[in-house]
Amino acid sequence: QVQLVESGGGMVQAGGSLRLSCAVSGLPFSDYYIGWFRRAPGKAREFLAGISWSGLVTRYADSVKGRFTASRDNTKNTVDLQMNSLKPEDTAVYYCAADPSGSRIRVGDGADYWGQGTQVTVSS
Repeated sequence: QVQLVESGGGMVQAGGSLRLSCAVSGLPFSDYYIGWFRRAPGKAREFLAGISWSGLVTRYADSVKGRFTASRDNTKNTVDLQMNSLKPEDTAVYYCAADPSGSRIRVGDGADYWGQGTQVTVSS
């Protein structure tokens, strides 16, 4: 059974930081590209960051570039998303996703597996 479990969400003031973590089980972790997405109320799902199988290559959406950093630990089957300089418009439910295809995640086409999401709320 494949599971992706996000943690680390919460409430923070604008300018603050949060670190999200995604724990993955039930699949060959190092064979899967991992992405982070979010969905704000009334808005479409948004691709935020992707990290390659080795962890050496990352890609970010313009909206978070320079503020968010993705990293992965293939020995622990976890992927983190460090979020700095948070803004009220970052308020959303954040999801991690896993797919063998990096391109599918990067273009926001979806993924084979998704976590249940964690809420991030940034107050002004």
